[in-house]
Amino acid sequence: MAKSNSFKAGRHFLQIPGPTNIPDRVLRAMDRAIIDHRGPEFGELGKRVLDKIKLVFKTSQPVVMYPGSGTGAWEAAIVNTLNAGDKVLMFETGQFSSLWWEIAQKFNLDIDFVPGDWRTGVDPKVVEQKLNEDKDKKIKAVFVVHNETSTGVASRIGEIRKAIDNANHPALFMVDTISSLASIDYRHEEWKVDVTVGGSQKGLLLPPGLSFNAISGKALEAHKNAKQPKHYWDWKPMLENNKNGFFPFTPATNLVYGLEEALDMLMEEGLDNVFARHVRHGEATRLAVKAWGLEILCKNPEEYSNSLTAVLVPEGCDADHLRKVILDEYDMSLGMGLNKVKGKVFRIGHLGDFNDLMLAGTLSGVEMGLKKAGVPYKPGGIMAALDFLSK
Repeated sequence: MAKSNSFKAGRHFLQIPGPTNIPDRVLRAMDRAIIDHRGPEFGELGKRVLDKIKLVFKTSQPVVMYPGSGTGAWEAAIVNTLNAGDKVLMFETGQFSSLWWEIAQKFNLDIDFVPGDWRTGVDPKVVEQKLNEDKDKKIKAVFVVHNETSTGVASRIGEIRKAIDNANHPALFMVDTISSLASIDYRHEEWKVDVTVGGSQKGLLLPPGLSFNAISGKALEAHKNAKQPKHYWDWKPMLENNKNGFFPFTPATNLVYGLEEALDMLMEEGLDNVFARHVRHGEATRLAVKAWGLEILCKNPEEYSNSLTAVLVPEGCDADHLRKVILDEYDMSLGMGLNKVKGKVFRIGHLGDFNDLMLAGTLSGVEMGLKKAGVPYKPGGIMAALDFLSK
């Protein structure tokens, strides 16, 4: 009798929308001995990295870096700029906007939380209307998730900035870019964003463990009057220490090595080329989904995400069963549906260190999985994507 074996030949396809595949160059950069995080070598590394990361946010303003997840950077954005009782405007675009709202509640903010259908992004017209109605300028901040990882919907940050300006409103503008940074064009300074939240584990080509706040001068002014309790997340000691490349606590030293290598790789490719590559892979994926006769969760083409695509399974089918079949049969992980769309969608990540052949393999695994799992579909999605990619 043959002995059962769990070993699977070949590489695992990690096609969730983050954490993403880590390039070999980044893995090798992190595979180094620990150095003194108070010593001169680390100080030089810290200064270099804190300067280079500004290029990705497209800002000349400060960026602070925490050893922590994006959730911590969400909290940092709140406690460094706002006070209990402050009125803020937030929008339900999916799971992650809802989690940011939960954090805001815990800090006793007065939240106007605009409900959403999890299929559309933040409507700039609604932003402008809400701010125009706020005659006394009580709204202190507008919160938006740029790319909603749970739905594959990308809100139009530049248009939302114009809406805030049209209303001539002084509210701070807070944006989560955790699954868009270094994958979808983003302009912190040009769009006058006051706090941009980022994370390491998606477009920045790193493991989880680093998070960021890019900070405007207006946000630094707000910090002076922000009385929320804070210690670990406080910008003031961070910015003081960062002047010399250091941190007020022990940094994630080896992740910083990896970050410098990842930033160098992004600059070698060129950010415009990185964004164009993501546009191309997003379009190829959507062509495959449409050829299969399946529905993209995101309703509006102008809001399609180029980081991931969330796909609705037909009524009566279970997306999680499909995902299990694909994992068991083809050793590929796809993103699950979260919260309101659990079991209804699967998510294809096409961001980070990713090329045409990786996408071809990913879509092949999905099409084979649809057949194996008995999900109603039309063959031909792979060829639709390949025809597009080979032009």
